[in-house]
Amino acid sequence: MKQMSQEKWEASIAWSKVVAGCVIRRDDKYLLVQEKQPHVYGLWNIPAGHVDRGESIEVAAIREVQEETGYKVELGEKIDIYQESVESPVRHAFTAKIVGGDLKIQPDEILDAGWFSFEEITQMLKDKRLRVEWIYDAISRVQAT
Repeated sequence: MKQMSQEKWEASIAWSKVVAGCVIRRDDKYLLVQEKQPHVYGLWNIPAGHVDRGESIEVAAIREVQEETGYKVELGEKIDIYQESVESPVRHAFTAKIVGGDLKIQPDEILDAGWFSFEEITQMLKDKRLRVEWIYDAISRVQAT
């Protein structure tokens, strides 16, 4: 069997990006952000974003919440890891609680932020206003606790 060069081997691998985000519940409502990126414009998501090189997944989750919402959070439990296909990012979802800060959106990435009941989020799923379905799964798991 012919051995593949390192370059060809690396080119044959499907590399995935890593995303970290938080489900934040307060008074039976969940914090969602409405995204501004062209391919997901106006859709709702949990505060989340890419993990930077050299950064832990947990630190990225905390950083993304603060960048997108202005809130400082403390992580709770990991809800799950989601990936729909090898081409999609590996998404880590955590629970988190607010420990400081005030709601202030990141205007270059976020259109709006708000608190929504589980019923409202269920309707968003039906109306296809959530960025991806795993968001609903993560929130459903927190709702069940």
